[in-house]
Amino acid sequence: MSNIVAIVGRPNVGKSTLFNRLIKRRQAIVDSVSGVTRDRHYGKSDWNGKEFSVIDTGGYVIGSDDIFEEEIRKQVQLAIDESDIIVFVVDVEEGITPMDTEVANILRKVKKPVLIAVNKVDNSKRDADAVEFYNLGLGDYFTISSINGSGTGELLDALSEKLKEEVIEENELPSFAVVGRPNAGKSSFINALIGEERNIVTDIAGTTRDSIDTKYNQFGFDFKLIDTAGIRKKSKVKEDLEFYSVMRAVRAIENCDVAILVIDATRDFEGQDENIFWLAEKNRKGVVILVNKWDLIEKETNTMRDYEAKIRREIAPFTDVPIIFISALTKQRVFKAIETAVAVFENRKKRIPTSKLNDAMLDIVKQNGPPAIKGKFVKIKFCTQLPTPTPQFAFFANLPQYVKEPYKRFVENKLREIFNFTGVPITIYFRKK
Repeated sequence: MSNIVAIVGRPNVGKSTLFNRLIKRRQAIVDSVSGVTRDRHYGKSDWNGKEFSVIDTGGYVIGSDDIFEEEIRKQVQLAIDESDIIVFVVDVEEGITPMDTEVANILRKVKKPVLIAVNKVDNSKRDADAVEFYNLGLGDYFTISSINGSGTGELLDALSEKLKEEVIEENELPSFAVVGRPNAGKSSFINALIGEERNIVTDIAGTTRDSIDTKYNQFGFDFKLIDTAGIRKKSKVKEDLEFYSVMRAVRAIENCDVAILVIDATRDFEGQDENIFWLAEKNRKGVVILVNKWDLIEKETNTMRDYEAKIRREIAPFTDVPIIFISALTKQRVFKAIETAVAVFENRKKRIPTSKLNDAMLDIVKQNGPPAIKGKFVKIKFCTQLPTPTPQFAFFANLPQYVKEPYKRFVENKLREIFNFTGVPITIYFRKK
């Protein structure tokens, strides 16, 4: 189980800046709902060797003050439901506002750890002003400036102490998460596989808000399916349920071995599909893409080859991913989808003996070494697979700092070619011998 940290607080206190600082990059999953200035972000972070996920609960609906407060309350509730630790951001310039008090009242009842981050503290006067935040009744606070990063180290130290230990379950059944946008056919795929309507698809908000786990043991296969299909888009509930569905996919992906991404053939491979794919790749999970409803596509107008090429362009550079065209309705290739997911699971836990790895790779890197930089030549002496749950390799060289991204990609492609890691992200490190 990966820990999820939620950042809450009223608008304009600097939540997004803190979020960007924590994930150390501008790239994040953004879930925008039209007509609402609401961006919700999700990303990965690590501190002191511990990984965790960060969610910025984002903006607000434009409208009257009471709608506005209602929205903040909903977002705080969402954060409480879905996360393990909550960071409550307040603004030293404005002091405690009625809305801060409102949020604090909700958070005081929570059993999860809550850390207060007093933002915009960049001089000693402001440091003294921060004392008033004791009045929120949530205990000690941390003074930070999310713009220049001061104080964030102390906040992260405290946060990493509160992270729950990750439990790696050995000899568990492989688990496959069925993920994708609403209405792509996730439930239908699972029903086609299991042969019974056990995922009742209804339009009542919150019917199957939690992902359902199904044990599958037929045809010599034994694994767990995590179904995240419970969310239906309905205008009344769309914003929060959409975010719930993103959160559900986040959780399911973090707890699975292989993500089975179901996309709708009648729509393009869209932003949300890419986000979910990117999420699985960042989490180093196996990935299988299923193009569902292929029976509805006119074979002449849209050949498989074109459709597949288009998806591979969108997911580059990680293109070594199985893409299978299915119809959950007619059960076409549903079984092949599962066979493929099992194969990807096997690839993900594959271990290459060090001698075999060196025999295969040292010749290749000798003949096609990294380009020389400033007249300096990189010599790679030795390589090994690291003892990690997913395929990661270390190549030892005299000048690892000169190895650039394109060469890493070349090495990765060779590893894929020789040892078959289809569907699995590989991480490659160059280190000093």
